[in-house]
Amino acid sequence: MGAVTDDEVIRKRLLIDGDGAGDDRRINVLLKSFTKWCNSPGTPEEGFTQYQRMMGTLAQCEFSMGKTLMVYDMNLREMENYEKIYSNIEQNITSAHEKIAECKKEIQRAKRIRKNRQEYDALAKVIQQHPDRHETLKQLEALDKELQQLSHIKENVDAKLELRKKQFHVLLSTIQELQQTLENDEKSDNDDNNQESPAENGE
Repeated sequence: MGAVTDDEVIRKRLLIDGDGAGDDRRINVLLKSFTKWCNSPGTPEEGFTQYQRMMGTLAQCEFSMGKTLMVYDMNLREMENYEKIYSNIEQNITSAHEKIAECKKEIQRAKRIRKNRQEYDALAKVIQQHPDRHETLKQLEALDKELQQLSHIKENVDAKLELRKKQFHVLLSTIQELQQTLENDEKSDNDDNNQESPAENGE
């Protein structure tokens, strides 16, 4: 025979003793009375009276047992109800954890969006400080025209400078030739003077 659990012992005890109002004692008294009634040599009137008492005691025990069974069934239903409530609470807790996790993700996304917006605003402010593309293209065209003009001016200046260099070179060459000619003339004059001097001395 298997071991009897505590729940079974308590259940049997409740079925016998009811709500603890002495049903166990009543059953013991009923058993003693029944044994005494069976072995009693009394008159039929006394036996009937004793029988009526036993039936009353038995009715009280049955009433207590029925009430105990109703309480027991009610406790079972309450336990089932509590289990359902506990299951619902567990589901709500799980759902709450999932919502909390989702809210944390939403907060992170919101923070990232806010950071991006702040960066966009900062870039927009920097962009607003600079001219737009149309204005920039106009400035580039103006600078390109100015650069072309400067290039032409540079070419003209370079040409003039090259011309001045050539003219200066020609001038230097002319000066050198003139100087050489002067030196030659001066030398020639000196030679002529030297030739005339002896003739005069002979006279």
